[in-house]
Amino acid sequence: MSETATIAAGCFWGVEEAFRTTHGVISTVVGYTGGRTKDPTYSQVCTGRTGHAEAVRIEFDPEIVEYEQLLEIFWRIHDPTQINRQGPDVGTQYRSAIFYHDDQQKREAARSKAALQESGRFRVPVATEIVPAPEFYEAEEYHQKYIQRTGMASCHNVRM
Repeated sequence: MSETATIAAGCFWGVEEAFRTTHGVISTVVGYTGGRTKDPTYSQVCTGRTGHAEAVRIEFDPEIVEYEQLLEIFWRIHDPTQINRQGPDVGTQYRSAIFYHDDQQKREAARSKAALQESGRFRVPVATEIVPAPEFYEAEEYHQKYIQRTGMASCHNVRM
């Protein structure tokens, strides 16, 4: 039986690629979540006025890859101390967020964030928000598996 994880860590193209290629991940979809606008478009989200974050919904097999392992990848591929930005991408749509789907994910995300903060890896607070997963709106087809389709090496904000 598969489970779902939803995360936001800046531009969704590179974030998707990091998880799409992870053993145990069944599928990835990029989209928008955490905002007010119903069924937003990319151009609407880019304005920063919808409240949505560019996010990735990950379907995974917990028998192969645990949620905690996905969180480790999440922390590694972006700067979770940045507020509403990753690299040159600025705005609420590029915020760092974990959208949990159940109480177990909420506990694991909070534990993982606390461990990262206590690790001393960052001298400033980890800004990642941990919030319930609201409705997820799939992004336009041309955004799906963008790096795989275009052959880009990575997205500029993601550390692969």
